[in-house]
Amino acid sequence: MNDARKIRLLMSLRRSGVTDTRVLAALERVARDAFIPPSFADKAWDDVALPIGHAQTISQPLVVALMSEALQVGDRMKVLEVGTGSGYQTAVLSHLARRVYTIETIKPLLDEAVQRLEQMRITNITTRHGDGSKGWPEQAPFDRILVTAAAGEEAPPPLLEQLAIGGILVTPVTWRAGEQIVVRVTRTEDGYEQEEMFPVRFVPLVPG
Repeated sequence: MNDARKIRLLMSLRRSGVTDTRVLAALERVARDAFIPPSFADKAWDDVALPIGHAQTISQPLVVALMSEALQVGDRMKVLEVGTGSGYQTAVLSHLARRVYTIETIKPLLDEAVQRLEQMRITNITTRHGDGSKGWPEQAPFDRILVTAAAGEEAPPPLLEQLAIGGILVTPVTWRAGEQIVVRVTRTEDGYEQEEMFPVRFVPLVPG
């Protein structure tokens, strides 16, 4: 049953414009149902965001796919994820990158995510409980940074500073009238270049 629903989801992602075969393969390998509360198990392979407790959500698979694709992760790269949440996006990144460093401010969520990831025997992830908006200075620079919660009108400066030259940061930002859009920021020798990607709806980035 799950296999058929997974295939339907992957076909839907392709129809919606996801073309990166590595991203699609990663989504196929990660069992999304393992990251969903039992009460929502029947919706695990639907293309919808779902509550995971603590006023947080697991992102819609299309958003996970599009953000992962926008990040352009190579298999030798070191990635920082801000907002571990359920660990679903973390697991997807683990199949794309050499190493994933992930930060979560809500301790019970992080503990549950770590347990899931350990059960899946994913070993290239390092976790931290703390304020993701400050990044992980001890491990910088990062080739890629993914923020899975909405910052203010721009990416947090500490995260931009922790990007390697040529590195990419993908984050939702909040614009006029409270609308959110994903932006991709590339660090150059001279500064930063920003592209607008697609509209989204994320929970706010929680400081502290």
